[in-house]
Amino acid sequence: MKFTYSIIAGFFLLLSDLSFSQTFIQPNFGLKSHETLVINKVELTSTAATFFMSIENRIANGSFCADNNIFIVYPDGTRSKLVSSENIPVCPDTHKFKEPGEKLGFTLTFPPLKPGTEWIDLIEDCSDNCFSFYGVTLDNDLNRKIDDAFSLSANDEPVKAMISFIDITEAVDKKNIGIEGFLYINIIRLEKQNGNEVKAAQWYNRMKSSGAPRLRQYIKYLNDQGIKY
Repeated sequence: MKFTYSIIAGFFLLLSDLSFSQTFIQPNFGLKSHETLVINKVELTSTAATFFMSIENRIANGSFCADNNIFIVYPDGTRSKLVSSENIPVCPDTHKFKEPGEKLGFTLTFPPLKPGTEWIDLIEDCSDNCFSFYGVTLDNDLNRKIDDAFSLSANDEPVKAMISFIDITEAVDKKNIGIEGFLYINIIRLEKQNGNEVKAAQWYNRMKSSGAPRLRQYIKYLNDQGIKY
């Protein structure tokens, strides 16, 4: 009876884990530190949050490592520390790339996310060349809408793309969504691309007063590109 009960209990635990499973393929984010570092997939279950990542080497004799002090940062500022990693050396040990263009895939595993979490920051807390992702979006519907807007821009339909980004921004305004600042950036860029400097300035000033998470970083990003009103 005990053995049978254990099997049944294990079966229901598996069903419970599957019922809480969510997958996000290449989730959108606001800003990141390393150009070729990519979040390929995020898997969320009742027992873990797993990030499947990769980085491409662009230089001769390149190397990469990850510190043990990697955190998920929630919208309220609380943190959840890395539990384990796979296929990535812990600094100061490094993975040494053989040539430019080589990619390294690895995983980072954290405790399960708080229920209802729609976005997080992924931060490496170290002393040198630390990586970060701001505003990783864990909402498949929002990710789909952002992907569609980017597709319009890539297909040389800037007006339609701008309308899409504006619609998304209006929908998430005042919701403290981590990617909000990046939505503003795309609207400002598209207005400038269309020669509408007045409207670009209006959106820039609206962004400054928006209270979007990580607002200073987004403003700095625009200013570093020479965009300032």
